Amino acid sequence: MNNPTIKEALKEASLILNNPKEASILLRYLLNYDQVQLLLNEQKTLDQYQEYQTLIQRCKVNEPIEYITGNVSFYSRDFFIQPGALIPRPETELLVDCALEIAKTKPLRIAEIGTGSGIISVMLVLLVNKIEIVATDISSEALAVAKINAKKFGVEDKITFVQSNYLDNIYNEFDMIISNPPYIANDFELEENLSYEPQNALFGGKVGDEMLKEIIDLWIEKKSPYLLCEMGYDQKEPLTQYLINHGIKEFSFYKDLAGFDRGFIAYAGV
Repeated sequence: MNNPTIKEALKEASLILNNPKEASILLRYLLNYDQVQLLLNEQKTLDQYQEYQTLIQRCKVNEPIEYITGNVSFYSRDFFIQPGALIPRPETELLVDCALEIAKTKPLRIAEIGTGSGIISVMLVLLVNKIEIVATDISSEALAVAKINAKKFGVEDKITFVQSNYLDNIYNEFDMIISNPPYIANDFELEENLSYEPQNALFGGKVGDEMLKEIIDLWIEKKSPYLLCEMGYDQKEPLTQYLINHGIKEFSFYKDLAGFDRGFIAYAGV
C-alpha cells in the first residue's frame, strides 16, 4: 500500500485526534516544516507516514504534545521542554508581567524558587538589563531543562542555577523572591494528561497552599522587599489571612484572563 500524501495524512490524523491543530503541529514537527511549507508540499507523498502514526498514537493516549515535540510557547518564544520539567502555562506570563512592572524601575537581585524549565528567569533577563537571578529547583531533571533554555537564549551567564529546596544554603540578599510553586491539593484528581508531568511540581500539600505559606515565611525571614507568587484560583482568602497574620499590610492579588484569582504581590516595606 502506497503512503498517502501530506494532505491526506493530515486529514486522517485530524479525524483520529479530533483536533486538526494538534495533527498539524505533529506533522510540522516531523517534517521540520512551517505552516507555509506544509501547504506548499501537501500533494507530496508522506514518506514518514509510519513515524507520523507513532506520534499520533502518543498524542491519542494524552501524552502532552509539548513533550512529544520538545517545544512549548511562552511569551511568544519557543522554549525547550521534556519530561521532568513542568510544562509552562499561559497564565504564568502574568507573573512575569508583574515582575517586569517592578524590575523596570530599579536594578534587582532576584531569587526564583522552583524554576522548572527556567522560563520565568530567562524571560526576565531577556527583557530587563539590570537584574541578577539565582534560580533554584529541587529537581536535577528540571534544572537540566532550565540550563538548556538559558543557553538557547544566550543568557546562561546571567542566571545562577542551584539545586536546592527553596533557598536552602543560599545566603544572598534579594530584592525580590518570585515563584510558581506547586499549589494543587494532594487528593485532587488530575486530568489524565497531567499524569505525564512531574507530580512534585503540581501537588503543594494536603490543602494545596502549604508551600506558598512556606515561601511567605522564607520571604519574611529573608527580609526581601517584594514577593510574587502564582497560586490556585481558590487560595486568595487563606493567603490573605496568612499575610495579615504575619504583619504584612501591603499586598494585592491579580486575576488570569479567565477572571480567576491567579497570584499575589506582597511588599514588606523594607
